Amino acid sequence: MNVFDYLFDSTQNLEKDFVLGPKEKISFKKLHEDSLKVASYLKLNVGRDQNIVLISPNSVFFITAYLGILKSGNVCVPLNFSIEQENLDFIVKTTDCKSVFMARSLQSKQQLDNSVKCIDEAVLEEIIGHQEVVLFDLDFDKNSLAEIIFTSGSTGAPKGVMISHQNIIANTQSIIEYLSLSSEDVVGVVLPFFYCYGLSLLHTHLRVGGSIVLNNSFIFLGSVINDLKKYKCTGFAGVPSHYQILLKKSQNFKNTDFPDLRYVTQAGGKLHNVFIDEFVESFPKIEFFVMYGQTEATARLSYLPPNLISSKKGSIGKGIPGVSLKIVNKNGDPVNFGEEGELMAKGENIMLGYYKESEETKKTIVDGWLYTGDIAVADEDGYLYLMARKKEIIKVGGKRVSPKEIEEVILSIPEVVDCTITGIEDDILGEAIKATIVLNSQMDHEKMKEKVLMRCSEKLSLYKIPQQIEFENNLSVNAAGKKIKK
Repeated sequence: MNVFDYLFDSTQNLEKDFVLGPKEKISFKKLHEDSLKVASYLKLNVGRDQNIVLISPNSVFFITAYLGILKSGNVCVPLNFSIEQENLDFIVKTTDCKSVFMARSLQSKQQLDNSVKCIDEAVLEEIIGHQEVVLFDLDFDKNSLAEIIFTSGSTGAPKGVMISHQNIIANTQSIIEYLSLSSEDVVGVVLPFFYCYGLSLLHTHLRVGGSIVLNNSFIFLGSVINDLKKYKCTGFAGVPSHYQILLKKSQNFKNTDFPDLRYVTQAGGKLHNVFIDEFVESFPKIEFFVMYGQTEATARLSYLPPNLISSKKGSIGKGIPGVSLKIVNKNGDPVNFGEEGELMAKGENIMLGYYKESEETKKTIVDGWLYTGDIAVADEDGYLYLMARKKEIIKVGGKRVSPKEIEEVILSIPEVVDCTITGIEDDILGEAIKATIVLNSQMDHEKMKEKVLMRCSEKLSLYKIPQQIEFENNLSVNAAGKKIKK
């Protein structure tokens, strides 16, 4: 089955609005008709199995183009709309892309070769206005490639994660199941659709007949809070920085009543316990889902049920429906509970592999199991706890240090909004520890430094205390809201 047909299986004729918001609206029926016309155009003019780049902020334009590409049997390559020209050139060339859907607002920043056809909002409207819908083969291979999502590679060059139609179907069904999503749900979307977490919101709500509220301006906290209330959002999804900013930077958030908000979800990195506690204490009736995933797993791998948020504090939970997780040592053998090892995952949501990187794929997927690169430990009940990324472990004088442990201690100081722990070269210890801290107000840095060191000396072993402390004015985040480690 083509994922397009799966997503619209029971919603294609709904007159209800799928996209809500002050700027744009579109019904399920209109979206289905428009994206079918785009798919028909692509089938006639591009063919199939071609890589088609899509660059746009969240919008009806993005959604229509995305769904049309999937239905046409071509491969969608959604890219960060603030992508550097060098990376755009690399991806267009590597994927042999001949057609690009690009929002007009971005065309002055992103340059395309003359041989590449650019389709913007005006061209899309022309296609919708004139294209007749053609027939599509019902016999479609669900394991064929649907999209390539590029992430940062270890060599510096972007790395393409290949996701199949079945990958999306399997992951979407699992997420719908554990979040108990229905046609009554409305989710506030601040996550960009070029990011797998953002795409999962699009997939799940399109499938169940729910609605999405697009807000591309998270920095304006008031507009996000107003949208959640005005459109009676039942759900909100964010990465750690979103919750840190809402809790520490907004004057009104914790004092606002959200009568329709049933649940919130958090993924895209570890949100430290101090922030989760603060949210749960402020909004005891709103279910808080801690989740864990990777682009290589389409989006989601595990979740912690809200009722265990206190008893299993810090856990990423267990595998979502249809996903198996295990922890192995360096020899690939399963470890006992309480022992650290690398987390591995298996399920129908695991990627096909890395685009044009067969050797990297062979190292990452072994016998159907995905090596996540995350160090984890399981408790006696089987609940999982992430300790660190393999690459993030700092070795101080030969001792292994997890940045998350130190960050948790420093973030317990009320004035601290964010803390990033990194390793820096040290002639004696091999690596020393550096803390980069963001405060919620203008404070004397020397006094705060003393306070940080005092708290660390109370809670941590001597070798875990930062040797360097640096203060910054704001969180450094990328377009997906995820923290950038310098």
